[in-house]
Amino acid sequence: NDSKMACSVRASCESWLIESLWLENAAGIIGGQPKCCKSWLGLDMAVSVASNTPCLNRFPVKSGGRALVYLAEDAVDQVQNRVQCICNNRNLSIHSLDLVVITAPTVRLDDEWDQKRLCSTMEHLKPKLLLLDPLVRLHRLDENNARDIAGLLGFLREIQRKSQCAVVIAHHASKRACARPGQGLRGTSDLHAFGDSNLYLSRDIDDIIELVTEHRSAPAHAPLKLRLQNTEGTTHLDVIETLTT
Repeated sequence: NDSKMACSVRASCESWLIESLWLENAAGIIGGQPKCCKSWLGLDMAVSVASNTPCLNRFPVKSGGRALVYLAEDAVDQVQNRVQCICNNRNLSIHSLDLVVITAPTVRLDDEWDQKRLCSTMEHLKPKLLLLDPLVRLHRLDENNARDIAGLLGFLREIQRKSQCAVVIAHHASKRACARPGQGLRGTSDLHAFGDSNLYLSRDIDDIIELVTEHRSAPAHAPLKLRLQNTEGTTHLDVIETLTT
């Protein structure tokens, strides 16, 4: 039994949803300051899983399926326009995409009724990936209160385990300088500790975006430089350089 358990653990550690970017069934955070393209990256991941095409046109999806997304700061037509742009860049038909957008005006992860509604939706749709963006619009708690945030993160972990689904949360980072990107996430340090896979974005004065990866049970990929491109009216994130570590 012990040997079987060890084999199972090794297999899970090597299992990717999106190779090098997100572990299968992982819960975690896309972190960064405002205007760092967190929503664009989250939607790129969702479209990739929903279409079984490489994320950022580079990282293969190992296990595609339905994606469920909720962008609290964007109207449904804005979300659709962004998804359409990503589809255009990949020569995909948006109508064949296995992606569902939550259209509720609000979703509060600290509200019992909204928790039940989200659980019911997850049970009905059985998504492979759930994207919630941004965390600050999904609750009324004090992000610096470890006890409050622990309860919210516990609910997200329950969803992830019960649904066997990747849970991706976009969250803001503070402006303070930190030795590790995860230490710069706004609020309690529990948010950094929560992630099985975390992605961190930062933007320089030339609008170059650096992407840093972090995984609980896998090596990090070398940092990447990205740019939000607009080609013939189609906006999308592109990898422009891989940095050596």
